[in-house]
Amino acid sequence: MEKHRKDTSVLAHIQSLVAEEHRLFGQESLDPGGSKRLADVQVELDQCWDLLRQRRALRETGGDPSQAHVRPPEVVKKYIG
Repeated sequence: MEKHRKDTSVLAHIQSLVAEEHRLFGQESLDPGGSKRLADVQVELDQCWDLLRQRRALRETGGDPSQAHVRPPEVVKKYIG
């Protein structure tokens, strides 16, 4: 049950970031600080989705999901889709 609790925590964080992303997108214009925050949120979302995928892949292959780790922005920014 512990393994799924961490997934739930990551998913809750993703939901929070998505809500913030939508709020930022919904503004007519963003100041430089808002634009930077939007970019940061998008990178953090990529990192969270990557972490969740790592955890699920490890679990499905008999590995330990706690061995998954947050990859640096330079890595996850290169992912497509």
